[in-house]
Amino acid sequence: MTATPAKPSMAQLQEREHDVGHDYAKGSPHIRHSSVRERVISGVHDLVGDVIDRNGACRVLELGAGHGTFTDHLVAAGAEVEVTEMSAPSVEVIRHRFRHNPKVTVVHDRGGEAALGGGPIGAAVCISVLHHIPDYLETVKRLVERIVPGGAFLSVQDPLWYPRRSRISMGLDRNAYLLWRLGQGELRRGLATRLRRLRGVYDETNEADMVEYHVVREGVDEQALYALLAPEFEWVELQRYWSTQSGLLQSVGERLGPPTTFGIVARNRR
Repeated sequence: MTATPAKPSMAQLQEREHDVGHDYAKGSPHIRHSSVRERVISGVHDLVGDVIDRNGACRVLELGAGHGTFTDHLVAAGAEVEVTEMSAPSVEVIRHRFRHNPKVTVVHDRGGEAALGGGPIGAAVCISVLHHIPDYLETVKRLVERIVPGGAFLSVQDPLWYPRRSRISMGLDRNAYLLWRLGQGELRRGLATRLRRLRGVYDETNEADMVEYHVVREGVDEQALYALLAPEFEWVELQRYWSTQSGLLQSVGERLGPPTTFGIVARNRR
């Protein structure tokens, strides 16, 4: 009898998709497009500055930092940063990148649990990461428990919850992604992924489906996230905006497209 192959873990899927040579910028609107990138950078600087003004210092936990694109900005804003990352190749890259910077500590969080324990932090920052986490509300709840009074939370670049979005919003979003994917010369992968979406099928062995975990969960429930944060912080703001990989479609969508993506910032932990 032939044994059934073991289902790959989320860490293994992440490592397949995000190896040492992976180009995060290619498929990441918040890195590719200046308008979206500046939104993240501005949010990071404002958040760290606010915590430092209140508490005199800010130790940030940056969850799922990839290759450390925004870690530089956290440090520049005045924070000490503990970085967690699931993909071993990405950990190798980010450790090398910050090997001479004592303000950055890198933790290989293969099981996705390391960030949820440990000592107090001034802020938690999640950049394009919550949609990778199956129980993101529990994760955020446990992160908030680590944040000191006066501290803050920031999450940005997650897809709005699908059931509250219109057919127009979902159609424009998915077709923009498909056109971008085809433009990358990935015709077979793009069409195969699109066909699975139309059939409601998600392949648990395929990184194209499972690394972007939101396709299984139907996005991230921004209202539930707001409801979780509001009692814990003095001030919470939800920001909805258009975001897609294509430069041309990003430019058009910023003027005409419906919101597809959101960020949320919470300040002054009670």
